Amino acid sequence: MHKLGDFKLPQFFNYPPYFTLQPVRDTREKQIQLWKELILDYCKSQKVFLIGVEEDFPLFSNSAIDRTLSHEARETFLSAIVGEGRAEWLDKGHRKCLILWHRIQDWADIILKFVRENGLEDSVMTVEEIRSGTESLGTELEGIDRTILMRALKLLENKGKLALFKGTSADDEGVKFSV
Repeated sequence: MHKLGDFKLPQFFNYPPYFTLQPVRDTREKQIQLWKELILDYCKSQKVFLIGVEEDFPLFSNSAIDRTLSHEARETFLSAIVGEGRAEWLDKGHRKCLILWHRIQDWADIILKFVRENGLEDSVMTVEEIRSGTESLGTELEGIDRTILMRALKLLENKGKLALFKGTSADDEGVKFSV
């Protein structure tokens, strides 16, 4: 379970009607926009990459006002993020959602910047080192979801910026940068 920690919640979070899908179209559109921004901001600040619609996600309930989002509201807000290309459903039943607070192309750009800033232009690293190596500590790449990382690396491979190669296990998949 994720915690709210030091994340600053917006004022609407304590306003009970925002936990109920609004019937008036204009009000609902504003509500959806507020929830999209809240979910993306929270996920980015807390490095959350996966949200289960049926799981206990901290934003989906507010015990202070005794309100919880319905399944329909959760799916509506996450589907709106998916519609913007900032998330993807991982299953047909819309139970798990991969959050892309950066689009894959933006993650690819972050990887290239990381490579240049660390002088890794002609180096070899494992995929795991990119996620948890010394150079990654304190960067946006630290702890990046493996699925997102692999998609960004494949995008860069297609652009000729690196070569991916397989080791004997997933732990030693490698990346040869040629930036």
